[in-house]
Order: sequence, then structure tokens, then C-alpha cells
Amino acid sequence: MTTATLSAPTRPRTYTAVLIVLGMSHFLNDLMQSLIPAAYPLLKESYALDFWQIGMITMTFQIAGSLLQPVIGFVTDKHPAPYSPVVGMMFTLSGLVSLAFAHSYAVILVSVALIGIGSSIFHPEATRMARYAAGGRQGLAQGIFQVGGQAGGALGPVFAALIIVPWGQPSLAWFAVTALLAMALLGWIGSRQREIAAAFAAGRAASTAGGKAAVAHAPRTVLIGMVVLTLLMFSKNAYGESFRSFYTFYLMDRFGLSIPSAQMMLFIFLLAAAAGALIGGMVGDRIGRYRVIWISVLGPLPLTLILPHVDLFWTGILTVMINLIMASAFASILIYAMELAPNRIGLIGGLFYGLNFGLGGIAAAILGALADSYGVETVYQICAFLPLAGLLAWFLPKIDDGRGVGG
Repeated sequence: MTTATLSAPTRPRTYTAVLIVLGMSHFLNDLMQSLIPAAYPLLKESYALDFWQIGMITMTFQIAGSLLQPVIGFVTDKHPAPYSPVVGMMFTLSGLVSLAFAHSYAVILVSVALIGIGSSIFHPEATRMARYAAGGRQGLAQGIFQVGGQAGGALGPVFAALIIVPWGQPSLAWFAVTALLAMALLGWIGSRQREIAAAFAAGRAASTAGGKAAVAHAPRTVLIGMVVLTLLMFSKNAYGESFRSFYTFYLMDRFGLSIPSAQMMLFIFLLAAAAGALIGGMVGDRIGRYRVIWISVLGPLPLTLILPHVDLFWTGILTVMINLIMASAFASILIYAMELAPNRIGLIGGLFYGLNFGLGGIAAAILGALADSYGVETVYQICAFLPLAGLLAWFLPKIDDGRGVGG
């Protein structure tokens, strides 16, 4: 009775408005990123690129977006930098304008690298703010943050079909206004960080006083958990990258679709990822991260095996179902990692968003080489077996998050 009375006033507050604005800023950030693969058919035709060169564009962007993220997260864990995402958006703005007026393949690579660096600065601090603003609803918070990014990524093909294809490469510069809007939103979020961080710290102190202190996991447990989560991320991202970089080519080659029609199919596929991210976060709050990871990584296997052998209608249906299930994994993987290392929020956010970029980029280069050698359809037949990596979830440490993680 007394414990309940004392703990009620210090219960962590969920800052819903901040989470929504974070989701909006993630939406704008990933919208600008998604313009890169959405413009691939145009760039391929304009510069006579092969699939390997397309894969290298993706790898350059993804590697640039991955290398700095853990470093920035590590530094901001010790020295919080609430306005660093604004600086990151400046890099994204410069890369987007540079890409709009790129006149050679080398300039394209530099441009996408700048956009990747901008994203690497954005994610660690934004992830920290989502963690702080969540209160006791971590899955919902990461779901909102993720659904913003996924929705922004989904709109890239739509803008490509409606704007970039008709108006050409220079029309990419029109999206500079998007970066300016994101900078304004991120500036407001930065101004709230001190207040929200203090409330988060007070909530943790109250939990400790109530006998719910964060568990300090053994180094071996943390290491095993991180390795398994990394491998799960690679399998998930490799399959997802086969769609982000090559799905439009697959649809055009196999079914004879036009570029705008293929882009709209890609939009539907990516929209399913937005829904999956939010659903996965909310479900994880109820049934635990461990169960969600099992379901989301291994669950799509029967569908991925069938996909390369069906007609256009069922290709659309199956790709939506696959991404809806698979996209639900990321929020749970991220929160699971944060529960393994609760005092390294920025580092974990930077590491796993960095892995999202870096592993996806490596996969894109490998898949691009396979597509050149064996055809795009063969790539999807090979990728169909990637969800088997979900069996690795068996080796995840059975940590307890109070919702049956280990059960």
C-alpha cells in the first residue's frame, strides 16, 4: 500500500508529443534516404550502370551511415549532444543537393556518402530521446519511432514515380525543404532533452528504490546476446535489401512492369514495413521481445520460399505479408539489446542502426554481383532461405523483461 502510494508520483511519464515529433523527424530523414534507391532506375539508365555499380552505391551510402553511428553513440553516452541530429540533417541536405546535380558516378558516390553520414549522426541521439520519452512503454515508443522511418522510406518510390521520373535528377533538390523542416523539429526536441532525461533518471531511481534495479548481465551473456542479435539483423537486412535495391528490376524483368508501376509496388511493400514496425513494438510490450524475435525472423520462411514461383498478384500479396512480419523484429531487437546493456543507450542505438546500414550495404553489393552473374530472379531464390537464420534465436540469453521474455 505504502509502496504504491510512493511510487505513483514518480512513475515514468510517456511524452507522447515528443515521440510523435521524433517519429515525424524520422519520417523526414528516411524519406530523403529512400530517394536514393528510388532513383536507381533513372540513374542506371542515365549513366549506363550495371547491377554491381548499383550495389556499390547502396554499399557506399550504407557504410557511410554505419561507421560513425557507434562512435557517436559512445561519445554522446558520456557527453549528451541534444542538437547533434540538427548537424546530421545539414549533411543530409548537402548530400541531397549534390546528388541532384551530380554529373558523374564518382559524384553520386560522394553525395550518397554525405546522406549516410547525416543519418549516422541523427540516429543515436534520436534513439536515446525515444528511450527517455517512452516512460514504461518502450515497445510503443520504438514502434512510433520506427513507423515514422518506415513510412518515410515507403514514400520514396512514390515521389520517384510522381516527381523524379517525370522531372529528372535535378528534381531531387526540391526535397531540400524536407531537410529544413526536419532541422526545425529536431531543434525543438533538443530543447526538451534536459527535462525528459531528468524525468527518465527519476523513474529509474524510483524503480531501484522499489527493488526493481536494472540487472547487470555478465559480460559473456552480453557478448553472446549481441552476436546473435547481429546475425539475426544481417539475415533480416539482407532479405530486406534485396527488395529495396532490386525489387523494381525484378518486377520489370519478370512481369514487364513499367518503372512507375514497379515503384508503386515497392511503395506498398515498404508501407507494410511501417505497419509491421509499430505492431511489433506494441506486441513486444505484451508478450516479450524474445517471442517477437522468434516469430518475426523465422516466421516468413514459408512465404519467402513460395515467392519466386508465383504470379504478379500473389507476388504483391506475399511481399506485403513477408515485410509485415519481418519488419516487426527491429524494435524488439533494439530494446532487447538495450536491456542487455541499459547504460549504453546511445552506443546500442548507434550500433544497431549502424548495423542496419552497414549490413544492408554489404548485402546489397553481394546481391548486385549475384544479379549481374545469375539474374535478379536467382537472387530471390537464394534469399528465400535467409529466414532460416531465425533459428539462431534459440541461443539468445533468456533475460527477463517482466513480460515473459524468456518464457
